[in-house]
Amino acid sequence: MAELLLCEVIVEGRTVDVRSSDGTIVSVGPRLEPRPGEMVIDGRRGALVPGLHDHHIHLLALAAAQQSVLVGPTVTPDAAALAGALAAADRSLAPGTWLRAVGYHESIAGPLDRWRLDEIVRDRPVRVQHRTGIEWVLNSRGVELTGLDVDAPSGAADWTGDIPAVTDPVVGVERDAQGRPTGRLRGLDRWLRDRLPRDRPPDLAAVGARLSRLGVTGVTDATPVDRLDDLAPLAEAVRSGALPQRTVVTGGPSLAAAEIPSPLTRGPVKLVVADHALPSLHDVVGWIRTAHEQDRPVAVHCVTRPALALTLAALDAAGAFIGDRIEHGSVVPPQLRRLVASLGLVVVTQPNFVAERGDRYLAEVDADDQPHLYPCRSLLDAGVGVGGGTDAPFGDPDPWLAIRAAVERRTAGGAPLGLREAVSPERALALFLTPPDDPGGEVRRVRPGAPADLCLLDAALSQVLEEPSSDRVVLTVHAGMPHGR
Repeated sequence: MAELLLCEVIVEGRTVDVRSSDGTIVSVGPRLEPRPGEMVIDGRRGALVPGLHDHHIHLLALAAAQQSVLVGPTVTPDAAALAGALAAADRSLAPGTWLRAVGYHESIAGPLDRWRLDEIVRDRPVRVQHRTGIEWVLNSRGVELTGLDVDAPSGAADWTGDIPAVTDPVVGVERDAQGRPTGRLRGLDRWLRDRLPRDRPPDLAAVGARLSRLGVTGVTDATPVDRLDDLAPLAEAVRSGALPQRTVVTGGPSLAAAEIPSPLTRGPVKLVVADHALPSLHDVVGWIRTAHEQDRPVAVHCVTRPALALTLAALDAAGAFIGDRIEHGSVVPPQLRRLVASLGLVVVTQPNFVAERGDRYLAEVDADDQPHLYPCRSLLDAGVGVGGGTDAPFGDPDPWLAIRAAVERRTAGGAPLGLREAVSPERALALFLTPPDDPGGEVRRVRPGAPADLCLLDAALSQVLEEPSSDRVVLTVHAGMPHGR
């Protein structure tokens, strides 16, 4: 039976020792006597809080992103930087290996297509993912190897002519005036994945280690997978200890009744109400009822007013279920906020996007929506439970950046964005301390009987929260087992 004693730590303002045994906290009090064979760690009067839980993350995509070239606006701000990054990656890879890049946005160099990518990398297959995650662009070698030019995806739509924005309601393959694929694909991740080489599984151990350094002991994977096989790598990584975080998984409507592989925990059913392909009210109501019939709540992806309005109408028609939640809640104006509250829903939001994407939002988002982007305080004031997620890899996986953004509500350029939605540092931290199955619920505490999933900081909590940063994380404990930085 593994035992751990954390000495001289600050828990809720008191200097105490904390003992755990077999993954559970058994004692919290001053001057606990060490036991033979017990691991003893001096906390040096640092704050000890429950391990953080990221309520919205995409683990396999994060693992893949760590092996990809990042081409977001902050890394490659213009066409020359983009070309340099892709060309450098081309030189570093073995011949024939796919070059995978992620995070692209039109502000860098306008819309991409196969021919623009060919100008940078011609002889190696290349695929570039849009920052939203809904679109891929292949170069001509990639088009050839996937068979896109001779075997278009079954049932996918084509679009031709002017290149539409990523919010255009088109799912399928873009073609030019001559009918040739431009290399742009939307909503076809499964089709593309099935035509790529069977590479080694993504390195989830690296993801687990990275999250541990950030003080994260639990995650909810919000990927709407439609096959149990897609969950097998996560189950194996948790089983082996490569991924030490307690892992809740969602899955799409087709897995609503599925038995989730152990040791993963079954969470809500993930539904996607995407503006590039808005489903019908009838379909959304059907998805919700299917989940509820299996005693499972739903977690509904909503990033615009129309998507949220449709979702709320569907939940009203189907009947809201305890645990139903809105993912992102990117825009929640007052009239819809009242409906969210009346239905008893929870919102899992990503305040990190205020800092990461705020300058683009100020330039591109309707002025009427800007005050209501990724809200927090107004939801809490309305009695709506709020949990925090990072949406990694589409956002930075560091929850402390999200905590800071929830407090400051400033863009990367320093501009204010929705200052009325700012919350206190303590409340911002609480977004990541709520239970895995209740993102808007009561904050978890360090007390006997609780899981020994803990985060040790280098100073008192009030001092750490003056400038929240993952640099203040000294030690993370998973089920009583310490993982140092």
